[in-house]
Amino acid sequence: MQLDKKTIRTLLLMAGFCIVLYWALQNLDRVSGILGGLWGLVSPFVLGGSLAFILNVPMRAIEKKLPKRMTRFRRAAALTLTLLAVVGVLALVLLLIIPQLGRTIASIGARLPAFWAESQKWLAEIMERYPVLEEWISSKFITDWESAIAAAVDWFKNGGFALVGNAATAATGVVRGFVNFFIGLIFAMYLLVCKETLTRQAKMLLYAWTPAEKADKAVEVARLTNRTFSKFLSGQCLEACILGGLFAVGMLLCRMPYVTLVSVLVAVTALIPVFGAFIGCVVGAFLILVQNPMQAVWFVVLFLCIQQIEGNLIYPRVVGNSVGLPGIWVLMAVTVGGSAMGVVGMLVMIPACSVAYSLLRTATRRKLRQKGVDREKYQP
Repeated sequence: MQLDKKTIRTLLLMAGFCIVLYWALQNLDRVSGILGGLWGLVSPFVLGGSLAFILNVPMRAIEKKLPKRMTRFRRAAALTLTLLAVVGVLALVLLLIIPQLGRTIASIGARLPAFWAESQKWLAEIMERYPVLEEWISSKFITDWESAIAAAVDWFKNGGFALVGNAATAATGVVRGFVNFFIGLIFAMYLLVCKETLTRQAKMLLYAWTPAEKADKAVEVARLTNRTFSKFLSGQCLEACILGGLFAVGMLLCRMPYVTLVSVLVAVTALIPVFGAFIGCVVGAFLILVQNPMQAVWFVVLFLCIQQIEGNLIYPRVVGNSVGLPGIWVLMAVTVGGSAMGVVGMLVMIPACSVAYSLLRTATRRKLRQKGVDREKYQP
């Protein structure tokens, strides 16, 4: 091996990397704390960038509709209208859900005594019919109430301070979450207002400090990412509206209660990929269960039927074709994104994985062509 300057620099970098990796493996707790602190610093800006990507889709459409003579105030007007539209949609959803939810809670409260009496009567009949079951339940549950009360008092004495500490920690986390969201929103607004300037500056840095081929590839990836995100968000919103409409029509035909509440709830939760609609199903089934248990069963059957139609016909055409990501990777992206950043992570991770999947597929096919590998060798 010829020890020129490039080789020596490479060897020094590899040695430094090995030393750092060894130290990190020996001090995992410290490394975890450092990474957690760094994530706490950058998480508002990551959230702001994600919000900017999401808000840029409707903002770009609104900006195109504005008159061109508003050159000076066009961007500010588009951003203002976008924020007002988002707030308006959220307010409309809350106005539809909250009154109906209040009436639902009142109805549930009125029906609970009768429901509880019927449940007790049903349990008494079961116990009378199956004495063995009553003996098994009696042997499994605590019958010494004095010992149970004493244990509860001891728990409150010993765990009271821990409970207060956990409540304070939770309150601090909520405040920190609001602060991070506010900082992220301000950062997102700045990105949206100055996106052309920031894009030009990023390209200048890219072409100044990297080879032209790598810079062209980075710009191509950025354009693919932007295009994929836009198509995904537009398709996801359209798919949620279609799913909510299908539920409204199906529940009206089946004469089920809480049509407005459940259909709007399903449409809103369907914005969360894969798992969202199931949240609306669980809530809707619970609400209908208190009023009519049999209708709750039919509601679940209706949900499964509509979910099959939506999953096999609507979603692949509206969202799947635009994203181009297989179902197993969609599930993985939703799981990882939800664990890292919650709902925003779910929305961001699917297009990000789609971009990575598209780039890997293109590079793999190019590599196979360069090596002259026959197609028959990798066909199933």
